[in-house]
Amino acid sequence: MTPLLFSLAETHPLFAPLCQGLGAEPGQLARRRFPDGESYLRLLSEVAGRSCLVLAEFSRPDDKFLPLCFLCDTLRELGATRVGLVAPYLCYLRQDARFRPGEALSSHSFARLLSPRIDWLVTVDPHLHRIHRLDEIYAVPSMVVHATPLLANWLRGWQEPVLLVGPDAESEQWVARLAADSGQPHVVGEKVRKGDREVNVSLPELSAYRGHTALIVDDVISSGQTVLSCLQALRRQGMVRVDCAAIHGLFADRIEDKLTRAGLRRLLTSNSIPHPSNILDLSPLLLEPIRQWLAAG
Repeated sequence: MTPLLFSLAETHPLFAPLCQGLGAEPGQLARRRFPDGESYLRLLSEVAGRSCLVLAEFSRPDDKFLPLCFLCDTLRELGATRVGLVAPYLCYLRQDARFRPGEALSSHSFARLLSPRIDWLVTVDPHLHRIHRLDEIYAVPSMVVHATPLLANWLRGWQEPVLLVGPDAESEQWVARLAADSGQPHVVGEKVRKGDREVNVSLPELSAYRGHTALIVDDVISSGQTVLSCLQALRRQGMVRVDCAAIHGLFADRIEDKLTRAGLRRLLTSNSIPHPSNILDLSPLLLEPIRQWLAAG
């Protein structure tokens, strides 16, 4: 039977290509807020006996999570055979340890809240560090898709020499993989974080790459302070052309405007989160793992 694809983000750029590529039927629902701010949700599609997919957009997730819970719970209660979650950007992975006494271990809590409501999970390049695999905290099968091939293909079309720059040790896994796939040189900086919005990035000597375009590579741009500090360090070393590529662009505090004013030439993100910088379409990478879960029953 044809699967149903639902999304609480009505204009998500991945919704139409996933529907088309999977041969899925768009799920219909109605939602609004009561005057006191509570969410109302009603399914308009018949879901009994059908596999249902939910495309989740998890930037600024706190206001989105409860409606998602209501949707997944209602799908199950009304007879959906399976409920799969497609979350290109998976939130609440930052706080994966207690760095100070008494801190909430929110990555684990979020996983415990979400896992009972879904049967499987597909995501793209989750921000994993001390947690090495999603099944360490999620109680459902998951599949991680890597967007590096898309970036590598994009880089192969460049006509100018490129230096890939990872701003810190956390980004090294992304930039090293991209360097191997694209055949471009890379360097990795050192970061000292003094707060959520106070970062200092230092880079190795770059005189050998003075004629290259510097491409800052990271998985997530959130506050953007790491990218901004890296950009400033590159400009201090005389790098004139500086671009930035990230898989997930959250862009708190309109940091993209500050990056442009600081001299960033181009900003590139995937369509995991809707933004004018979306250039990379993730749908070709997501289709096959979703098909595998659908075929599994």
